[in-house]
Amino acid sequence: MANTTLDKWIFPKGFAWGAATAAYQIEGGWNIDGKGPSVWDTFTHKGGDRVFKNQTGDVACNSYALWEKDLKCIKQLGLTHYRFSLSWARLLPDGTTSFINQKGVDYYNKVINDLRSNHVEPMVTLYHLDLPQALEDRGGWRSEKIVDSFDKYAKFCFRTFGDRVKLWLTINEPYIVSRLGYEDGILPPEVKEQGVALYQVAHNMIKAHARVWHSYDTLFRKEQSGLVSIVLYSGWAEPFNPNSVDDKAASERYLEFMLGWFANPVFLDGDYPAVMKSRIQNLSKSQGLSSSRLPEFTEDEKRMIKGTADFFALNYYTTRKVSYEESTCFGPSFLGDQATKESTDSSWPVMEPFWLAVVPWGIRKLLKYIKDKYNAPAIYITENGFGQKDPSPLEDVQRWSYYRQTLTEVYKAISEDHVDVQGYFAWSLLDNFEWTFGYDVRFGLFHVDYENPDLPRTSYKSAKEYAKVIKNNGLIGPDQFGVSA
Repeated sequence: MANTTLDKWIFPKGFAWGAATAAYQIEGGWNIDGKGPSVWDTFTHKGGDRVFKNQTGDVACNSYALWEKDLKCIKQLGLTHYRFSLSWARLLPDGTTSFINQKGVDYYNKVINDLRSNHVEPMVTLYHLDLPQALEDRGGWRSEKIVDSFDKYAKFCFRTFGDRVKLWLTINEPYIVSRLGYEDGILPPEVKEQGVALYQVAHNMIKAHARVWHSYDTLFRKEQSGLVSIVLYSGWAEPFNPNSVDDKAASERYLEFMLGWFANPVFLDGDYPAVMKSRIQNLSKSQGLSSSRLPEFTEDEKRMIKGTADFFALNYYTTRKVSYEESTCFGPSFLGDQATKESTDSSWPVMEPFWLAVVPWGIRKLLKYIKDKYNAPAIYITENGFGQKDPSPLEDVQRWSYYRQTLTEVYKAISEDHVDVQGYFAWSLLDNFEWTFGYDVRFGLFHVDYENPDLPRTSYKSAKEYAKVIKNNGLIGPDQFGVSA
C-alpha cells in the first residue's frame, strides 16, 4: 500500500512521469527539408477565421530546428517519459512508402536517441490529427483504403524506430477527429455530414488501429518487446439530477457514445456498445433509411479488433453534468442519436479554452469506471492539463493548484480504488499551437515567447512544482499540498 500520511503521498515504484506534445502543434518547418503538406497546413492556410487571428502552425515552437531547447526543458523537469507524435507527412510526404524523406527520419532518430541517452523513454504517437493532404485527396479517413495506408506507414515506423521505442500509440482521440472533423466540421477536413460521416470515419479508424496492432504483434513484438495502444478521449459524466432514472441512463449513454464507441470494440467484444447499435438502428429506420447509419463489423472483423490494446491510454480534461434530451431535429445527428444534454456546475472553475471546466475529482471516477467496465487494464493518462489565456502568468498558481488536486485524485484511484495507473503525462511540455485557438490558449509547463524570434522557453511555477513531484515520485511537503508551511 502506498504511503498515505498527510505530508507524503508516494506513487508506485516505476511510475511513468511524462509530458506530451504533438508534431503539428510544436514542430513548425511545415514546408522545409522535404516535408509534404498535411490537412492542418491546408486548413490553416485557408484563413477565414478558422483559427484565432488566422494563426498557423507554420513555425509554432520551431521544435524541428530547436529540439535541443525542448530537450533542455525535458531534462529540467526530470521526466522519465516524453510523449510526442511523428508527422506522417514529414516522413512520407505523399502518405505512402513510395518516397521516404530521409531528413524526416534523421530528425526523429535524433529525438529518440537524445531521449534515450538521457534516460527518458519515448512514447510515440503515429497519428495526431495531421493526415497527409495527399491521402485526404484520395478519400482520407472516409475511405476504407486508409486502413492499408496506415498499416504500411506504421510498419515503416516500427522498422525504423521500434528498436528504441517501447510504447506506441496508433491514433490520438478518434472521437475528436470524427466528431469535430466530420460532424461539426470545425476541424479539417471540415465535413458536415451529420449522423453519417463520423461513424464511417470512426469505423475505419478502429479497423486501422486493429490492423496495426496485429502487424506489430506478428512482425515486431518478439524482437522489439514493445506495447501498442490507441489514445481515447473522455470526460466524466454525472447525472444532472442524481434522482432521475432518465438522467442516470443519459449519463451512461454519454460515456458509451464518447468512450465506449472505441473502448468497447478494442477492450471488450470487438463491437460497438449495444445502446449505440440499437438507438442508431431505430432512428435510422424512423428516418426512412433501409439500414443503420452505424456501420457493422463482420464477425471476422470483431475477432480481429477484440483485444488490440496492450494498455489503456486515456486523455482526460473535464467533466459534464448530463441530462436526458431527445433531439427536436428530424434529420440524422450525433446528438440526436445520443439523446443527451450536457452542462456544467456553477461551482466548477472554467479555464481556457471555454469548454474546460476543471473538475479534478472527475478523473478518479473515470479511472474507476474504466477499471470496472474494461477488465482492469493498465492505464496511462496520456494527456491532462489546464489552459490559461494569453498572456499567461509565469507564477501560474491557479494552474498548479489544479495539477496538484488532479494528481491527488489519481493517487486516490491507485491507492484506494486499486486502479492500475502506470503513468501520467501533462499536457503540454510547451505552450504551443492549440488547434483552432491558435496561440491564444497556453497549456505549457514552459512558456514560449512568440514575440522573440529565438522562441525562448521559460518555466512556469507549475513546471517547477511538477519537477518536485517527479523527483520525489509523489506529493511531498506543504507546498505540494497547497498549505502554508
